[in-house]
Amino acid sequence: MAGLSRSDVEHVAHLARLGMTTAELDRLEGQLNHILEQYMKLAELDTDAIPPTAQTIELENILRDDVATPSLPASAVLGNAPAREGDFVIVPPILGGDAG
Repeated sequence: MAGLSRSDVEHVAHLARLGMTTAELDRLEGQLNHILEQYMKLAELDTDAIPPTAQTIELENILRDDVATPSLPASAVLGNAPAREGDFVIVPPILGGDAG
């Protein structure tokens, strides 16, 4: 596989809307070609005996069980509210209009 040319790198940078200097394009060309070389080394490995892997970790629910527990009393929840009405917190409107 041939490496990426300077024009290939410039084209990719243009598509990604990256404004790059000449030095940055030079460095990127070298880095991308190095990545491709490393990939080619990996592609030489015999993987016929290795089954395809769609998931690298076991699929299982790692969340705890949802267990109902008593809630805090309204007075504790509303204790630090800057404004309240009964058991509700009053907040400023976010879509316009008046607060009342």
